[in-house]
Amino acid sequence: MASVASGSFSLFHERVSLLRPTTHLRRSAARFRLVEKSRRSVPPCYKANSEPADPPVADTASEVESVVVANFGEDNSANISQDNSANISQSEWFPALPNKSINRRIALTSTVAAFGLFLSSRLEFGISLKDLSSAAVPYEEALLNGKPTVVEFYADWCEVCRELAPDIYKVENQYKDRVNFVMLNVDNTKWEQELDEFGVEGIPHFAFLDRNGNEEGNIVGRLPKKYLLENVEALAKGEPSVPHARMVGQYSSAESRKVYQVTDPRSHG
Repeated sequence: MASVASGSFSLFHERVSLLRPTTHLRRSAARFRLVEKSRRSVPPCYKANSEPADPPVADTASEVESVVVANFGEDNSANISQDNSANISQSEWFPALPNKSINRRIALTSTVAAFGLFLSSRLEFGISLKDLSSAAVPYEEALLNGKPTVVEFYADWCEVCRELAPDIYKVENQYKDRVNFVMLNVDNTKWEQELDEFGVEGIPHFAFLDRNGNEEGNIVGRLPKKYLLENVEALAKGEPSVPHARMVGQYSSAESRKVYQVTDPRSHG
């Protein structure tokens, strides 16, 4: 009996020993399935031995705002949006400052422009009555060359005459090929007859003559430059009359003239 029990126990022990490896394998298989399941449930960006996934890129302003809210909260997102708006407005209204090279070029250009303006102003306001007189056409020649003529009666002491000299110079340079410009000094007794003929009482006195020497009109004293320019333009075009035939501005009286005799008969001063 004891031997039977002993044999039964040995047989049971052998069966148990045979079942243990199978149970161990089942447990190992269960653990492997559990690990695989857990790996599948992990997001791609946290998988082992794999590169992290790139975060999504927002395409619109609303998506940017939602991303900011998700990461920083509503209060902080409002502040960040205001800061970004301020930066954008500053970049639009305040462009990048120029570098030193551009600054030097700007300074050089400004200097050259200022010098040119200064030089041109000096040349214009440096024109004197003497310059106009030396460049003027002699009166006798002007009556014979078949061109219309502008005769200016002037005096060296006449303030208005000196003030208008730059304007006369500009008009003369513009039309000197088509119109004669004559300068007659009222202080010269040579022109007493012309003073009476043209009725000169104030200076500067501008008489406008056609191609035949006939007076079409006159203007006296300080007047806008356009009056002189438009009259000379009418003469150059050969029009039968000038637009400003009788105009009088501020002038110097011809009674103040200082009469002297000129010995040179060719002088038209």
